[in-house]
Amino acid sequence: MGVGLALALGAVAAIGAILMFIGAPDMTAAWGFAAAMIFSALAVVGIHIYWD
Repeated sequence: MGVGLALALGAVAAIGAILMFIGAPDMTAAWGFAAAMIFSALAVVGIHIYWD
């Protein structure tokens, strides 16, 4: 379960990074960066919690 959760959250983090790249000097870039950081941190937490 931990790997699947990490992959799902990693995919959302990648989408956030793409938003950051597309909306470079705009507020969209800030939200993309925030989403990428939050979901990548949650992916790491998911692996640590559910790793058997």
